Amino acid sequence: MGSKSASKKAGKAKVAKLPKKKCCVSSTKCGRCPLRMLKEGTLPPGYTVKKRRLVKVDVTVKGGKPDKKGSKKAA
Repeated sequence: MGSKSASKKAGKAKVAKLPKKKCCVSSTKCGRCPLRMLKEGTLPPGYTVKKRRLVKVDVTVKGGKPDKKGSKKAA
C-alpha cells in the first residue's frame, strides 16, 4: 500500500502558482506576488503588472492586416 501513494506523488505534475490579482505591498514579497513573478519572469503568458495590479495583455500579431476603419496615417 505504501508503493501506491509514492507512485501517485511521483506521477503528479507540478502546478504553477497563479499570481494574486493585487500586490499586498509587504516588505517581504510573498510567493504569489505579481511584482516578484514579473521580475523573475514566472508570470503566465498574456499577463503583466500595471500599478501593482495583475492585468491581461491583448496579444496582437505584428504585421497583421490593418483594420477597415481607415487606419491611414496623417501626412
